[in-house]
Amino acid sequence: MKKFLFLILLIAVGVFFGSPFYSLYQLKAAYDNQDGQVIADAIDYSQLTDNLKNQLNTNFQNTVDEYPMIAQFGGDKVLAKGQKFIEQAVEGAITPQNIAATISSQGQQANQSTKELAAIWAVVGGKINMGELVQGILLRGGNIEKALTKQMTKLVEAQSQEVAMQAQTGNDSDLPSFSYCGINCFNVSGDVKGYPLTVQMQRQGLIDWKIIDIKLP
Repeated sequence: MKKFLFLILLIAVGVFFGSPFYSLYQLKAAYDNQDGQVIADAIDYSQLTDNLKNQLNTNFQNTVDEYPMIAQFGGDKVLAKGQKFIEQAVEGAITPQNIAATISSQGQQANQSTKELAAIWAVVGGKINMGELVQGILLRGGNIEKALTKQMTKLVEAQSQEVAMQAQTGNDSDLPSFSYCGINCFNVSGDVKGYPLTVQMQRQGLIDWKIIDIKLP
């Protein structure tokens, strides 16, 4: 009887600690089969949107701080414009409908907010030429709104083309890395269509897991 109880306990512990791997197996199968709905259902949208906004706003602040001249010509306006852009892009892109459509179409049906999110991702990742932004502000007599609008419009168009190309040609990691970040927290890191990402999952109940954050490189 003791051996039986020990076996049951061992199985229960195995299921408890092995559950994120099974969830990832299901998500990988859905991704390979372009079943976007399964992935859309595996997201905690409240936490994911909040975490993405906080991460992008912090990184945007750090990017702007690298250019003292921007502060001189209206750093607060730049930050306010960037925060508004981040808010709109995240809210528009991180929805069940858009996630399902984007995965199922391999990025071909991504909405405009997804392209804007890719653009702001490029900004905080240092891909935008901030020197051109400063020059644009100077040429327009310090008009922050016009300079930012022009730069972001150009960047959204460029990122739209890059996202479409990456969806067709980018490679996925053969073997992502996994790690617990707490008893109810699990990270998986790897490349998705050539983009390095770390996805954080949180336990929901005993064995169910939801995606709550995507860490930028």
